[in-house]
Amino acid sequence: MKTIKDISFSGKKALVRCDFNVPLDKSQVITDDTRIRESLPTIKKLLADGAAVILMSHLGRPAETGFESKYSLAPVAAHLTKTLGIPVKLASDIFESKTVEDAKNLKAGEVLLLENLRFLPDEQKGNVEFAKYLASLGNVYVNDAFGTAHRAHASTAVIAQFFPTDKYFGFLLANEITNLDKLLHHADKPFTAIIGGSKVSSKIDIIKNLIPRVNNLIIGGGMAYTFVKAQGGKIGASICEDDKLELALDILNLMKQQGVQCYLPVDTLCGDKFDNDANQKVFPIAAIEDGWQGMDIGDATISLFEDVIAKSKTILWNGPMGVFEFSTFAKGTTVIAQAVAKATKQGAFSAIGGGDSVAAINQNGLASQMSYISTGGGAMLEYLEGRTLPGVAAILNNTI
Repeated sequence: MKTIKDISFSGKKALVRCDFNVPLDKSQVITDDTRIRESLPTIKKLLADGAAVILMSHLGRPAETGFESKYSLAPVAAHLTKTLGIPVKLASDIFESKTVEDAKNLKAGEVLLLENLRFLPDEQKGNVEFAKYLASLGNVYVNDAFGTAHRAHASTAVIAQFFPTDKYFGFLLANEITNLDKLLHHADKPFTAIIGGSKVSSKIDIIKNLIPRVNNLIIGGGMAYTFVKAQGGKIGASICEDDKLELALDILNLMKQQGVQCYLPVDTLCGDKFDNDANQKVFPIAAIEDGWQGMDIGDATISLFEDVIAKSKTILWNGPMGVFEFSTFAKGTTVIAQAVAKATKQGAFSAIGGGDSVAAINQNGLASQMSYISTGGGAMLEYLEGRTLPGVAAILNNTI
């Protein structure tokens, strides 16, 4: 893997694709700077080498019809200025002649941040001419944006062709690939995957790709009720994909054939409405009364899952165990997070991916107790599904 680690960038003008797609409140204040912090080792390494650094990113989902203040990277530029301790200038118009001059005159140790690339439709369209223009601003390319590595956009994949030899993985992206490869190809056993979330359909590919690799598969969250109903259980008003019942049975049979132990909830905490203040009642997972819907795993399930996690050497967690955004129904997800942290402390390798799982880890102050937390939910899922990520392939093979 061609990383920046052992390369000197002295005298170079490094064009770096980062993922600064951070959450902002209504006052344009960054509420979680994780992605910025994770990009700092790459930026600081380049600066320490004596490079001039031009940063590129997107933020949010603008209409692609020009500047929108709520999606401006200005808060990111201000945050980087404070964090790096040097001025970070924002190029407010990517095509403006002043931007070209600023890039041309950028000196070693200086940083320029281009405004949100997605203000322009050419970014997501993967326009070659736009990629060529961006490439003209620097003389080496570094991709450090794992969160968008699954997109064949101008700045994440197409641009690499204009740097036949001078293209590299940043520390963040390289670390993501290394850890995901460990999960897929070098995991210590027993390997337990914890898959949650609301829909089987959104996780089917990752489940199928993991079955030959894992020893245990824990299924929680809303998707569990589809598996329960498929086996003849009564799930009341719980969420269910009725068109995926046969698929759920196929998955269960595939796990049985390949010797994978499947763990479904045995009980569930239900509410009489989808609300934090709903009346609560615990039912066996396959005997939920009409009018009640599953909102979290029950205590018996928590104990069962905790025991499996404690005996694992490798743990992958993607997706919450219930409606954890409601405090009343957050216990299952919280306790599973704590169980993974405890197993990690005992020597297990833990990998956390997906926005909700990462949020649960952060809410409980457990981030530092995990082995690896992915910065890209969609990219992580696609990698674990066995797909080729365009942003990765472009560095390795100069193809998209």
